Amino acid sequence: MNVRILTDSASDLPLSFYNENDVTLLPLGVHIDDQNFEDLTTITPTEVYNVIREGKQPKTSQVSPALFKEVFTQLAKDQQPSIYLTFSSELSGTYQTALLMKTEVEEEYPDLNLTIIDSKCASLGLGLVVKHAAELAQEGLPKEEILQSIQHDISHMEHLFTVEDLEYLARGGRVSKASAYIGGLLNIKPLLHVEDGKLIPIEKIRGKKKLMKRIIELMKERGDNLEEQTIGISHGDDEALANEIKTQIEETLGCKSFFINTIGAAIGSHVGPGTLAIFFLNSVKK
Repeated sequence: MNVRILTDSASDLPLSFYNENDVTLLPLGVHIDDQNFEDLTTITPTEVYNVIREGKQPKTSQVSPALFKEVFTQLAKDQQPSIYLTFSSELSGTYQTALLMKTEVEEEYPDLNLTIIDSKCASLGLGLVVKHAAELAQEGLPKEEILQSIQHDISHMEHLFTVEDLEYLARGGRVSKASAYIGGLLNIKPLLHVEDGKLIPIEKIRGKKKLMKRIIELMKERGDNLEEQTIGISHGDDEALANEIKTQIEETLGCKSFFINTIGAAIGSHVGPGTLAIFFLNSVKK
């Protein structure tokens, strides 16, 4: 029996990916006005970005404990060896809730063969790890070999990202309201990365052209055999921007394989339209 891979919607993979690759999707919650949705399954990223542009602020929540219990119980009944790759525990409580629900299910099904991994990644940083894990599972590799391989991916996954409007990060407490206001006036864009699962600012850069150039410089500095990798690019409902930097990366760094997708509702609600994120494997373990 092949290993079953599970992940949550913060991996920002397209909905079609899950059925095509036999991966279980656990959607995070999205709340708009008095309505509750499941990220990706009952609301699309585009719908969420349109709501944000209208001035509303969606709220998000973890994968529901009830869904965890239902899915984990079925895995136990099926005696299915499984690996769940979660959204970074520094950005969501989903990992901790999953551990609690696993313990609860194990009280009735002590032979549950489920390993829960804190990916310390987000968006397509997590998505690329899941994609690789799914490929290995489909090849029939044993669970321990898959775990060893994806731990390497997790420890080397780089995230570089920026936002169009600092106001969205200010709402989430990532920057001050004053910084967001001044940044907007001066066209200053933050460049951030993820370190041990946390969002860490790197630099503040004025103007999109300089920002794109700096992202590519950092890719060149940090990347490991970039031309042989699949580069992840996720965007806040701005496919043209994603394709623009894809072209620059192709021309400058010689990369040939890309995976591009829209940032989903769970993350998009906090970073807003126009966000751009790049993911690749670095040469030095973080």
